[in-house]
Amino acid sequence: MIARFVLALLVPLALGVVGTAHAQDVPGIEICTVEKTMERRTSCLQSNVDFLQKTIGKLTSDHQQKLDAANRQIESLKSTIAGLQKLVTDLQAAQVKLTEDLKKKADAPPAKDATPVAKDGTK
Repeated sequence: MIARFVLALLVPLALGVVGTAHAQDVPGIEICTVEKTMERRTSCLQSNVDFLQKTIGKLTSDHQQKLDAANRQIESLKSTIAGLQKLVTDLQAAQVKLTEDLKKKADAPPAKDATPVAKDGTK
């Protein structure tokens, strides 16, 4: 019997029938046309304006942080690209030098021995 009584009290609380919070207690956009008096409508509209301004400020801050992080990443990537471009230029210069050195060796006549050998075996 007591269990049914407690259950009868707890079910409406759980479903929100008893002790419902007013919409103005929760931040967000309110429907102000349901208010009867002009003061309450004005207060409701001001609450909506305040909520929207806070939301816009928060979103602006979040997006600015994301833009700043993206700009830092772009600058980092630019410096990495500059380093890689220098490396490629250095490697290309080394390849050209190596190619020229190999061409010079191929075009040069073969070196003769410093000590000539006599055909008859005497020096």
